[in-house]
Amino acid sequence: MDKTDLLKELHIDRASRTGRRRPPWLAVVAVLLLAVGGALWLGFGRATAPEVRTAVARAASEAGAGSVLDASGYVTARRQATVSAKITGKVTEVLIEEGQRVTEGAVLARLDPTEARAQLSLNQAQLTAARSTLGEIRALLAQAERDYTRQQELMRRDLVSAQSLDAAVAQRDMLRARLVSAQEQVRVAEENVDVAQVQLDNTVIRAPFSGVVTAKTAQPGEMISPVSAGGGFTRTGIGTIVDMDSLEIQVDVNESFINRVTPGQPVEATLNAYPDWKIPAAVIAIIPAADRSKATVKVRIALQSKDARLVPDMGVRVAFLEKAAPRAAAVAGVVIPVEAVRSEGGGAVVFVVVDGKAERRAVTLAPTAAGTLRHVLTGVREGERVVLSPPASLKGGEAVRVADKS
Repeated sequence: MDKTDLLKELHIDRASRTGRRRPPWLAVVAVLLLAVGGALWLGFGRATAPEVRTAVARAASEAGAGSVLDASGYVTARRQATVSAKITGKVTEVLIEEGQRVTEGAVLARLDPTEARAQLSLNQAQLTAARSTLGEIRALLAQAERDYTRQQELMRRDLVSAQSLDAAVAQRDMLRARLVSAQEQVRVAEENVDVAQVQLDNTVIRAPFSGVVTAKTAQPGEMISPVSAGGGFTRTGIGTIVDMDSLEIQVDVNESFINRVTPGQPVEATLNAYPDWKIPAAVIAIIPAADRSKATVKVRIALQSKDARLVPDMGVRVAFLEKAAPRAAAVAGVVIPVEAVRSEGGGAVVFVVVDGKAERRAVTLAPTAAGTLRHVLTGVREGERVVLSPPASLKGGEAVRVADKS
C-alpha cells in the first residue's frame, strides 16, 4: 500500500456525520411556537372572561334595619374655640402644638407681663399710702375725741369758755369726715390692686375647656390682640381647641324627603376615609329652617361611638334606618344586595367569586327583605364576594374579572 492509500484511509468523512445531526434552528422555532401559543391562550382566556361587579356579604347582625334615606354631610364639633388674649401684648411663650391634648385651665401661652407688673406695683404702693393715711386720721380722731371729753368736763366746772368747747367739737367732726374719706380711698386703692392683678393674670392664656389643639396660630415675639388691628401684623388668636367629645354629624337632607327623618331615629354612619367602619348614630334634631338656594334642611346626628379616628370636617355618608338594629341577640346568616340574587325555578341562586371563577350556589332567603338588602340564611358566608346583577350567560364555573372592590 502506497502513501496515497494510507492518507485516504485516514480521511474523515464529515458529510456523512453532518447528515445524521438535527439542525439547531428547529429547537429555537419550537420554543417560540410554544411561547406564542401560551400567550394567545392566556389572552383569549382573559378576553372571554366577563367583567362583573361584586359586593361583600356582611353579617346579618351588622346590617340592622333597612335604610329609608341616604345622605351625606360632615363631622362637626359643637364645642370649639379659637383662644385669644383679653389684652394686647407681645407673645413671650407658646406651650401648645397641633394634636396636643389639653385640660381645662392649662396654660397655653404667656404675654410680656412687664407693664402689668409695674401697674400692679404702683397700685399696691398707693394702697399702702392710703392705709397709712387712714391710720394717721384714726389716731388724730382718737385724740380729738379725748380733747372734746375734757373740754366738756371743764365747761361744766366753768373753767373754760364755750368757744374752747366749740373748737373741740369742730376738730372732732372734721376728723370724722376725713376718716370716712380715707376709708373710701383705701377701698378704691384695693379695687385698683384687684384690677391690676386681673390684668397681670390676663398675660397668661389658659384653655377654656378640655380638648385637642387643632391649630397653632401664634409664635413668640408676635403681637396678639383680642380684636384685629389691621395690616396683618397683629394676631387675634393663639390656637384653636376642639372638644372631641362634642363631635356630631350635620347633613343636608332634600326637603322632599325630610318627612322620612324623625328625632331619635337610628342612623348608620360611614366615613369616607373608613368605608368599612359602620358607626351607630341617632338623629338629635331637625333644624327648623330650610336652605332656599339648595332646597335642603339641616339635620343634626349624634355619634354613639367615640373614636380617635373621628376628626372635624371629615366627609361622611349616613343611612337613616327604619328601626333600631338588634344588638342583644346574634342574627344568623348574612345580608347581600338584592341585585345579587337571581330567581330560578322557584328558588334563589347567588354567584360567589372564588379563585377568579363564579361559583353558583343555591341559597335560602329570609321571608322579608330589609330595604335594598336580602337576608340570606344559608349558602353564603360572611366576607365572601357575590356577583351583582349576574348576566344571563353566567351559569357557574366560568372565569370572571372583578370590576371593582367595593
